[in-house]
Amino acid sequence: MAVFQIDFMAETLGRTVPIIVILPTDKVYFPGVPRREEGKPYKTLYLLHGVIGDCTDWLYGTRIRRWAEERDLCVVMPSGDNAMYLDQPWAGNLYSEFIGRELVEFTRKTFPLSRKKEDTFIGGLSMGGYGAIYNGLKYHETFGAIVGLSSALVIDEDMPVQVPDPHFPLEYNEVKKSLYGPDLEAVVHSDKNPKVLVERLAEEKIDFPKIYLCCGEDDFLKVKNDSFSAYLQEKGVEHTYVTGPGSHEWDFWDTYIKKALDWLPLEEGAGGRTSGNIGRD
Repeated sequence: MAVFQIDFMAETLGRTVPIIVILPTDKVYFPGVPRREEGKPYKTLYLLHGVIGDCTDWLYGTRIRRWAEERDLCVVMPSGDNAMYLDQPWAGNLYSEFIGRELVEFTRKTFPLSRKKEDTFIGGLSMGGYGAIYNGLKYHETFGAIVGLSSALVIDEDMPVQVPDPHFPLEYNEVKKSLYGPDLEAVVHSDKNPKVLVERLAEEKIDFPKIYLCCGEDDFLKVKNDSFSAYLQEKGVEHTYVTGPGSHEWDFWDTYIKKALDWLPLEEGAGGRTSGNIGRD
């Protein structure tokens, strides 16, 4: 599995930004082993990190490299700072447009990636789970599936309350305003709230991306994820929601990103070998 560490100038953010791309283009094919079709573009998962993380988190915290290789899947991992993957024009940061448009355009012209919606997915954990749900719905013409692990679905009726959350210190009121805008009451009713986006897409009779949600049974965000799943069900939005042992930590995400890849419409990869699995059957 080839690992690319890239810095490129992002117009939407006004600066050079880092991303990591893993792409199984370096497989060695032994005699008699089926080869990948020459020139066939790769399905792609844009995978977002959580708060205080960066583009290396998924690579070091999970076995995503191995599982992507087995499925001939390209995985693109950007750095999103602590900005919730939202547009913040007052700060000169258009993170949503970066994730939903510019990053996709850049990687598609740089690597042999499929341009089909049904081959393009977005996922993430915690803050990145929220970012995946929000941008997956907002850019529904680009992404065919959304994966949200332990998603930080914190934009709801509790958001304007002036009470610090001990589990998520970046939600202090002044920091909230720097992330979402000065009027927190208005944010709840804006399209930054995924429920508002769900209503909008439903009203416009737009086909939803496929949605996979999961959360640990001991995760402090489980109540929020339960609520969002119930809301989707109420609105008749088909989705998968699973819970399992674990809390807000890497053991859970390592287990469930594999389950999410099993859920995605991926194919078994060609039988080539790379470093680390040279003798695997």
